Amino acid sequence: MPSRRPPGALRGLHGETVETNGSRIVNGYYAPGSQLPPQQLERELGISNTVLREAMRVLAAKGLVESRQKLGTVVKPRSSWSLLDADLLRWQEGHEDASFLYDLAEVRFIIEPAAARLAALRRTERDLADLREALQAMIDSGTDGARVIDADLAFHRALLNAAHNELLSRMEFILESGLRARDMLVHNKSEWPDSVPVHSAILAAVEAGDSAAAEHAVLELLDQALTDISQADPVLREADRPGA
Repeated sequence: MPSRRPPGALRGLHGETVETNGSRIVNGYYAPGSQLPPQQLERELGISNTVLREAMRVLAAKGLVESRQKLGTVVKPRSSWSLLDADLLRWQEGHEDASFLYDLAEVRFIIEPAAARLAALRRTERDLADLREALQAMIDSGTDGARVIDADLAFHRALLNAAHNELLSRMEFILESGLRARDMLVHNKSEWPDSVPVHSAILAAVEAGDSAAAEHAVLELLDQALTDISQADPVLREADRPGA
């Protein structure tokens, strides 16, 4: 049995318990309708009943579990999950099914072209500097997949921020999950398409204040991203592509 953590580690232990059980539920280790055995989890994770109970409250708030009389804590169906919750999106990274990946792609098609239009009209010199820095990091990353992914995320984060709309900026965590899932599929291969030219086109349009060109460039990038996803994984190639 794992040793008990000291009382001072309670906050961290609470977070670890949420992470462990949340990711297990999201990735199918605990199926909808199944019970979470409290005593077993306490022994396995080396935690107290208080820590487990508080963690379950967090997961309940995210729609993952509920407390039922005589049954205890039960995993809820996926239809009840708060799928746009930042933790749920993060827990799915690397385990997304085709449908979820394409749902994320559709959300990007809704959000990013509009953000690019606004960015071209509202960007500041600081915004342009952030975009240039992210693009240069993408160029400098070469064949280092992890660095390419980080640079890609930084570019799209900067593009959202350049729209100077607080609500659009908060969409970052949704787009980040879609981007990271796509990038992990594509950039973990030995070779991948060069995305620098299309990102350069977005930056050029934003710099020029050309909202139509910025929107068009983002749409080209998103089309490329969908193609990359479908080509990167045989299962995704066989899946029905929305809008196709």
